[in-house]
Amino acid sequence: MKEYWGSLASILGVLAFCQSLLQVLFPPELRFATLKLFNRIFKVFNSYCYFDITEIDGVNTNELYNAVQLYLSSSVSISGSRLSLTRALNSSVITFGLTNNDTLFDTFNGVTVLWEHIVTQRQAQTFSWRPMPDEKRGFTLRIKKKDKSLILDSYLDYIMEKANDIRRKNEDRLLYTNSRGGSLDSRGHPWESVPFKHPSTFETLAMDPAKKAEIMEDLKDFANGQSFYQKTGRAWKRGYLLYGPPGTGKSSMIAAMANYLGYDIYDLELTEVHNNSELRKLLMKTSSKSIIVIEDIDCSINLSNRKKGTANNSSIGRSYCDPEMRSGPGGGTGDEGGNSITLSGLLNFTDGLWSCCGSERIFVFTTNHADKLDPALLRSGRMDMHVFMSYCSFPALKILLKNYLGHEESELDEGVLKELEEVIAMAEMTPADISELLIKNRRNKDKAVIELLEALKERAEMKSKGGESVREKNLNDVEEEEQEKRALESPKEGRAFDDSCEKDEEDEEKKIE
Repeated sequence: MKEYWGSLASILGVLAFCQSLLQVLFPPELRFATLKLFNRIFKVFNSYCYFDITEIDGVNTNELYNAVQLYLSSSVSISGSRLSLTRALNSSVITFGLTNNDTLFDTFNGVTVLWEHIVTQRQAQTFSWRPMPDEKRGFTLRIKKKDKSLILDSYLDYIMEKANDIRRKNEDRLLYTNSRGGSLDSRGHPWESVPFKHPSTFETLAMDPAKKAEIMEDLKDFANGQSFYQKTGRAWKRGYLLYGPPGTGKSSMIAAMANYLGYDIYDLELTEVHNNSELRKLLMKTSSKSIIVIEDIDCSINLSNRKKGTANNSSIGRSYCDPEMRSGPGGGTGDEGGNSITLSGLLNFTDGLWSCCGSERIFVFTTNHADKLDPALLRSGRMDMHVFMSYCSFPALKILLKNYLGHEESELDEGVLKELEEVIAMAEMTPADISELLIKNRRNKDKAVIELLEALKERAEMKSKGGESVREKNLNDVEEEEQEKRALESPKEGRAFDDSCEKDEEDEEKKIE
């Protein structure tokens, strides 16, 4: 035993001597320089470079880390074998992600890169105003040195753009409306919002397929046209006018546009806006990638055709009861609860300098009578694309039969299809009226088709017998509906102007006599 301990002591003594000799011959400075030299030699012969993207940058959250996590989720869901599942706030979609210390290959512009998700335990924390998570998370990007200058900047920009698209698609879309009387919510915003759950899509929209394809192509070109609008020096916005009889699907079209592009909707109620300045403030508080809607613009405030007003009153002269004169001050005073929006203010809202305070926004106007609107509103740059929402056509009818009854064209009797095609144009029924007939009898499909055919024949016969009288009756019904809407929105204003106008007209007639 004594010999064993003696041998061990001798060995330890030799090691201590060697260590002392090494420290004398190779001091710490020399060892550090040697290690640095070996690292440089390794880097020269290593063909890869590495970039670390940490979750926390100092005390702030690294947005690039969140973007990479979202971007990789689209690839991980397909190729990954061990995944982490997450669900973000205000989202109804579950996303996939890399698990701890997992790797994933990605390809961009023909170059293959490697992503590694690194998770380590954080060391004991010192005092901090913001507590750090127990785990230290980050991504490491490995790129070949020869490809670094080719793809690094463009690749990261691409990741940020894709992450924004994924985030927008995963989040629930919102429907906004301006607060009553211009009031602000608890956060100081003039818009109130609710989740937008409208199920309308272009696939279910009862409309001519060729016209739908044209609109979808136009929307797609707009959404992908950032470089085009920058190159041509135009504001990245577009205007649509949806006009036609009531019940032809104008609101459904707006919902389909929002679902197709993934945009939020701002439903602007002009009767709740007091003046042009408030209108501009509302525009400034809208976000990009949104649709700003003004429905029934001819009923919201008086924006009638000035040329018609001038022609009709040329022999009598201009009076305060003229549509243009009433629309100048907004049809009322702000003190009495009315608004003072002018036509000029609305034009600047859609096509002036203030319309450029955001990007990728669509303006949609709806009306039952496009001819009543002022020509200044209808020109390109304000309402770029005019879409006529017509009565139900035969292609639209086939879409409705498929939506409500599940009938394909091949499943229907050829004789019935031929009769439907013959009477649908003459009947001039709206998609809303036809939808109601199909909903009522959706449990009995054969009965629904028979009753629909009878209703179309009856309407077509009435049209052929009544002729212009039936059309005039329909127009009068629409006119009465619009007048009721105006009266409900501003009853005091309507009564006051009606009384004053009747009196002025009587005075003018007496003068003429």
